[in-house]
Amino acid sequence: MPNLFRYLKGASLIMNSGYTYILSNKNRTVLYIGVTNDLYTRVLQHRNNQGKFTSRYKCYDLLHWEHFDRITDAIDREKQLKRWHRE
Repeated sequence: MPNLFRYLKGASLIMNSGYTYILSNKNRTVLYIGVTNDLYTRVLQHRNNQGKFTSRYKCYDLLHWEHFDRITDAIDREKQLKRWHRE
């Protein structure tokens, strides 16, 4: 994980680009799917308990992320992932 954060912290923000990401808790029983234009800062916010859902369920582990050139594409992907259900 530290290598990922080093990469994200050094990455320049491209106007209108976005990320879709998945966080989970230690036991992998809860998933949180979100979208942001600054993944590094957003993950730190979750880890500092600045999100109600993620602090309640302790979703601090970044499992997956995808970068998109347009924030609208990231939002569409977030909606697609949120329609997915475990079986």
